[in-house]
Amino acid sequence: MDFNSNKPIYRQIVDFSFSRIISRDWVAGQRVSSVRELATALAVNSHTVLKAYEYLQDEQIIYPRRGLGFFLADDAAERVNNARRKEFFDTTLVELFNEMKLLDISIEDIVEQYRKNN
Repeated sequence: MDFNSNKPIYRQIVDFSFSRIISRDWVAGQRVSSVRELATALAVNSHTVLKAYEYLQDEQIIYPRRGLGFFLADDAAERVNNARRKEFFDTTLVELFNEMKLLDISIEDIVEQYRKNN
């Protein structure tokens, strides 16, 4: 966790979880680390991990099983991809367009650079 980042720690934990899901370190139906286990591994407060898990649960990426912990939903990877795409379009792209405007960079400039790099 980057404690100097402007991004809240619980969101960094969500991003960490997203990375684990996308990389297939966590697979559908598998039990994910408990709140206490992840808090210890990441050296953060368990309430912060709980907040991240509540977000993941609200997004139906994980689900609880009474007495057993949290498990990864069958369609978790698809849900993570959708959430990341939404964040890209709602936040990252808006910030990029603002920066482009400040630097007087056109869409054509971006397309040209894209073609050079691919």
